[in-house]
Amino acid sequence: MELMRDITDAPKEGRSTDPARNLVVAAEVQLSIAHVFIAELNHKAPEKFKFRRDKVFWVDLCLTPRRPNSSARFVDHWSPARTIEMGSLIAIPPRMRTELNSAGGRHASLICQMQASAVEKWLPEDFTWTERRLEASLNIASDTIRPLMLRFNHELRNPGPGSLELCESLASILAIELARYFAAASSTDEKGGLASWRMRLIDDRIADRSQPFPSVGELAKLCRLSSRQLGRAFKASRGSSISDFLTQTRIEAAKRKLYSDTCIADISSILGFSSQSSFTAAFRRSTGTTPDQFRKRIRAGSPSR
Repeated sequence: MELMRDITDAPKEGRSTDPARNLVVAAEVQLSIAHVFIAELNHKAPEKFKFRRDKVFWVDLCLTPRRPNSSARFVDHWSPARTIEMGSLIAIPPRMRTELNSAGGRHASLICQMQASAVEKWLPEDFTWTERRLEASLNIASDTIRPLMLRFNHELRNPGPGSLELCESLASILAIELARYFAAASSTDEKGGLASWRMRLIDDRIADRSQPFPSVGELAKLCRLSSRQLGRAFKASRGSSISDFLTQTRIEAAKRKLYSDTCIADISSILGFSSQSSFTAAFRRSTGTTPDQFRKRIRAGSPSR
């Protein structure tokens, strides 16, 4: 696998050559069905730009906290007033004109440009990009997709014997899991998904930073459903369990708080973990590192490693 210092040589589809963004590739690997690389970017200021890739799914795992107000909208499907805040893991579908809003600043992402055909061959014949599937693409809380991306990050950072072959296998599995994820996100309420008004209630409550982080029980009560009904309907709508979604949302909130001087025990309590040890275990499962190690890397200037 090849290490690169700058992205400006031999650009591939989806690789910006705009020096104003200071985009640097830390490591990359070219596979038979995917191009995977670690991108380190520094947006000088907030900006808005158009994005479209015709031949690939653009899978982006933000290795540093996604900046607040980083959002996206699908230009041909949503009005200019409608945007969705992006989660740490997104997968922009091929042929979708997307408007991306960056809050500016430095961040690092693991990017997998997956050949569209490698994913689409696993989708149902009647598959269409519904409203819910588009929403689900901008915040993927999957206990199968995220670990695959994290393993890519590990192999690119620490290549060893068989790394190329392992990455080829990871890419094949990722293509299948992406197809399963999007197929599982149902298109209508009749298929058992959450009504749009209930999904908006959940999103708004989670985004409310003035209150403690909600539990599944609180969200179920808000939606006037049992916890079991909410769990089934949420998975039908978003393609992931609500517990996975809440855990990952809490981890992203924790990353942002680790930039502050708030002690780790307080962060654990604020985000509703039962104990600091359970917070540490959940954080390690999601990021591959502990909260303390993550904070030390932030202060050392290398949070993405």
